[in-house]
Amino acid sequence: MIGVILNSINSPEDLRRLLPRDLSELAIELRHYIIDTLSNHPGHLASSLGTVELTLALHYVFNTPDDKLIWDVGHQSYAHKIITGRKEVFPTIRTYEGISGFPRRDESPFDPFGTGHSSTSISAALGMATASKLQGNPSRQHIAVIGDGALTGGEAFEALNNAGVSKANILVIVNDNGISIDKAVGGLSRSLTRLIASHRYNELKRKAWNNLGGNEAGPRRHNRRIGFFQHLTAMAKGLLIGRNNMFESLGFRYFGPIDGHNIDDLVDMLAKLKDLKGPRVLHIVTKKGKGLKQAEVNPVTYHAPGKYDSETGVQIINEEADQPLKYQEVFGYTIVELAQRNERIVGITPAMPTGSSLCMMMEQMPDRAFDVGIAEQHAVTFAAGLAAQGMIPFCNIYSSFAQRAYDQIIHDVALQKLPVILCLDRAGLVGDDGPTHHGVFDLAYLRPIPNITICAPMDEHELRNMMYSAQLPDKGFVAIRYPRGASVNVEWKNAFEEITFGQGRQIRDGEEVAILSLGHIGNNAIAAVEKVEEATGKKIGHYDMRFLKPLDAALLDEVAQRYKHVVTIEDGVVKGGLGSAVVEYYNEKGVSLDIRVLGIPDHFIRHGSIFQLQKDCGIDAESIFKVVVGMLQNK
Repeated sequence: MIGVILNSINSPEDLRRLLPRDLSELAIELRHYIIDTLSNHPGHLASSLGTVELTLALHYVFNTPDDKLIWDVGHQSYAHKIITGRKEVFPTIRTYEGISGFPRRDESPFDPFGTGHSSTSISAALGMATASKLQGNPSRQHIAVIGDGALTGGEAFEALNNAGVSKANILVIVNDNGISIDKAVGGLSRSLTRLIASHRYNELKRKAWNNLGGNEAGPRRHNRRIGFFQHLTAMAKGLLIGRNNMFESLGFRYFGPIDGHNIDDLVDMLAKLKDLKGPRVLHIVTKKGKGLKQAEVNPVTYHAPGKYDSETGVQIINEEADQPLKYQEVFGYTIVELAQRNERIVGITPAMPTGSSLCMMMEQMPDRAFDVGIAEQHAVTFAAGLAAQGMIPFCNIYSSFAQRAYDQIIHDVALQKLPVILCLDRAGLVGDDGPTHHGVFDLAYLRPIPNITICAPMDEHELRNMMYSAQLPDKGFVAIRYPRGASVNVEWKNAFEEITFGQGRQIRDGEEVAILSLGHIGNNAIAAVEKVEEATGKKIGHYDMRFLKPLDAALLDEVAQRYKHVVTIEDGVVKGGLGSAVVEYYNEKGVSLDIRVLGIPDHFIRHGSIFQLQKDCGIDAESIFKVVVGMLQNK
């Protein structure tokens, strides 16, 4: 239900017509609307609940969209979407042909920069501020809201280092909620906590400001006071906290910390900062999940909780019996089992211990499992360092996030032939999170790299066997990719069996047409083959390649001798993956076959259910069936 005040807000211009006293009530209505809507239309709940007051204050004070507001970790932006003209379509969020769960430039002029991955906002805002200056508009404001642990990402530090000496008109808002998707980790988190917790510092800062005349001064005198005040408080931080403030050391004016849920204070502070020039940081403290008790208590679970009761907040869980485990859970149980057998095994994740299920190992073996923060580059090189000293690191990264560590994968692992096991979670189409999160490029970007083995399990038994085989001696650098969600069999815990690297397997014997699949998508091929045989009486061959690199040359030679038509199927991009590898192999051999390559087409895939997106890409069972029947009919 949309509240009375919120019902009148269709743009930030409407918001700015409100009296300041109305903003608190609007925040309540906005928070209720998010809670009510997401209870039946699942999305990222806790993060957006934590930024309601901040969103209203930013759009109330700044002249968006002329002033540029960039959200880091875009799942904080639901309130922003609602008050920037997307209120009526908000229930379509993350659904097929509905609005995105993240800011998108092609969705609204109020989204100046698309964000799905983290730690990019400061770089983007600095680029925009530099462009505005070069274009003769130095007074335009550029605001980067960075939170949910995004400051642990290396790009954020690189941008801070550059922006602090740039004199660019940029305001960085540190939305400090002490958590990313899981609890925030690292020295920066502790540093921010020290700033928040220092009562002596905050009391001294308040008294100093009041003694200097507070806000009762003209603009020029006000700026001089702020400069002196900043110098004074920087000295106080060094004395009372034991170190200089990082942001001020980099050249920023630092303000805060202030309560990120006190909208009056936010509006007041932002109005003051709007009149200042140069790089500034406002440090606000918020509660992830604010306004829903369960989300406040358990922000990890309620980061994206699925359906829940909007009144009580209790999750609505489908407890059907005998459901297969998710691949992520199989990974979690398996790495613990392997680590119990092999003391050299360690686990690494860049800020996704719960999503990847590495949390299981972290709970049972805390000294051998590491959350390194949102730092994919560091995670890979950290793994390389461990491997160089004789450890066996399983580095678990979401597939689309691993793109950020491409140089480290090549330079620090493959080039040095280090035995790192790279587990690429969320490979293939991931559904409602959309193009920023689909893990469809990994096969294509990993295949050209020397000294790497690339494999993909078709079910949970193969995942376990691949993990087991990868940690055996002399296996080198191994990448294992698997999708988000449920595996295939209810009985998942098979006895470990070593897989011969580079060897596929026959699923079904046939004639005329052979299907070559890689990974979980092969289960769609099984369904298609059964339907073809039922419809035509023809037996269709099906082979689970298991390995993209090295390819099973003996299997491909057998297929060339026995079949006229070949269909390759993968849930990765068609350019550079399995299909490309098979075509290249047969071309080098001088073999002429009718080959049809099925996979992700050469454009970014929208968000929607995995079934719908597979259908759009032509890799669902029905599409495979039609391709095979067409080949049989044309002969």
